[in-house]
Amino acid sequence: MDFMSDSLSDGRCIRTFNVMDDYNREGLGIDVDLSLPSTRVIRSLEQIIEWRGKPYAIRCDNGPEYISQTLRGWAMAQQITLLYIQPGKPTQNAYIERFNRTARHEWLDLYLFNSIEHAQLLATQWL
Repeated sequence: MDFMSDSLSDGRCIRTFNVMDDYNREGLGIDVDLSLPSTRVIRSLEQIIEWRGKPYAIRCDNGPEYISQTLRGWAMAQQITLLYIQPGKPTQNAYIERFNRTARHEWLDLYLFNSIEHAQLLATQWL
């Protein structure tokens, strides 16, 4: 899982929360909003788990949303191991970095988003 940033046509910054399956390199979800705190990350992960089942582990960087006690506690309760990459080593999470590049070129760079809902709709259609 990883985050990306872009902006709406009115200049407000948006974030995307991207989740993919390392095993089969399939995009599992993209969540778009102005802010995506750890509670929102958990909500997105729970939706994906309902759909695809629970993973044994999740690979992520050391961003504040991922190292928060909220997410760590949730992962522990779910018996999911959080695999943190080393700081400054994005190649340790290469599949999501490749997914992000493709999302940037095939989705984010092609559209001007008028709203969060517009960006989410196009993300869902692209995925």
